[in-house]
Formats: sequence, structure tokens, C-alpha cells
Amino acid sequence: MKEFTYTINDPAGIHARPAGILVKEAKKFESSISILTANQKGDLKRIFAVMGLGVKQGQTITIQISGPDEDHAADTIESCLKSNL
Repeated sequence: MKEFTYTINDPAGIHARPAGILVKEAKKFESSISILTANQKGDLKRIFAVMGLGVKQGQTITIQISGPDEDHAADTIESCLKSNL
């Protein structure tokens, strides 16, 4: 399993546009990909799960990836976060 943390820099937090981009990227991989906040967990491949977390600017999230393509998925998701949030 791969895991990394990221602090959200976008003033609007994880809102619809970047959430959609993240979900689209996550769906490209066979691995299971989860997004965790301090007290909640969601499936990064489900838009409503991501939006339901209500992540705001300054919050740190953890991404957990488990599966056959976890290395590539971790690199791609981290890059996507840096580019969009």
C-alpha cells in the first residue's frame, strides 16, 4: 500500500471542478484509492464521496492506494493534487 499526505492550497478547498478532475484520474487505475481527512474517509473514485468530505483550504488529506498499479497511481494523483489544489 502507498500513502501520502497533501495540504489543500486552493482557497475554495476541494470544490466541484478539482474533485471531478481527481475522480477522473483515480478511475484510470485498477487500485483502490481512498481519501482521508482527520475523521472521515471516502472513495476517490466517487465524486459524491469526495465532495461529501467538505475539505477546506489548509486541511491536510491523506491518500491511500492499494493494488497492482499503486506506484503509478500515487505519482499521478499526487501530481494532479499539486496542479489543481
